[in-house]
Amino acid sequence: MIDFYTAGTPNGQKVHIMLEELGIPFTMHTLDLKAGQQKSPEYLKVNPNGKIPAIIDNDAPFGRKIPVFESGAILIYLAEKSNHFIGSNEFERAQTMSWLMFQMSGIGPILGNYNYAKTNSIPPMMSRFEAEAKRVFAVMNLHLGQNQYLAGDFYSIADMATYPWLAGTLKSKPEWFETTPNIRRWLDLVGQRPAIKKVFAK
Repeated sequence: MIDFYTAGTPNGQKVHIMLEELGIPFTMHTLDLKAGQQKSPEYLKVNPNGKIPAIIDNDAPFGRKIPVFESGAILIYLAEKSNHFIGSNEFERAQTMSWLMFQMSGIGPILGNYNYAKTNSIPPMMSRFEAEAKRVFAVMNLHLGQNQYLAGDFYSIADMATYPWLAGTLKSKPEWFETTPNIRRWLDLVGQRPAIKKVFAK
């Protein structure tokens, strides 16, 4: 059994997708971020950084309970434990990790900073991160013109990590995707998976 600590954000959704894809038992604990529950002493024992998501694997070897925090680390941990969605050889694993880090270091921070600038009405910051978002979208669009999924011809944790960020942005900024048909094709493809539908139906 996995204890899963989350909230309704893209970083929480990506781990939720992975848990649904694996079909393993988990208990969801939804934290109220506005109320600061992620900073409570109890939760800081799970994630010292005071953010979501985090998990506790209660079924680790030798009867151990293993806490894991940071969304990318959780996805890798679960993929390695289950031997699913990470590739079947060194090449596929390298592609999966590369595109997972592309999301972690690029797409997530860029869109997060844009949303912060928009919420706080900071036009220069908005312009900067809009331009950078369009740049990384162009990189991704070119790649998806030659590959079915981010890591190649197989669905992976890289797709799970990226989908929530881009699906949300497509709704709020559809004009950013007018020149990225391959991303839209990929969003439609990934969006048809039962696990994705289940997560986003909640």
